[in-house]
Amino acid sequence: MLIASMVVGDDEGHADYFRADKAWLYIVILTVGYMISRGFAKSGSRDPYDD
Repeated sequence: MLIASMVVGDDEGHADYFRADKAWLYIVILTVGYMISRGFAKSGSRDPYDD
């Protein structure tokens, strides 16, 4: 996603539609969503990890 925000630029007078601040916002949203989904997956497992 960061590479995409770097590649999409404001060449030839066009506006920059995918700025770095928007890319970082999307990365934070995806990270939080991933952490929440992993928490739900871990809370649903019944097998303890203790041996």
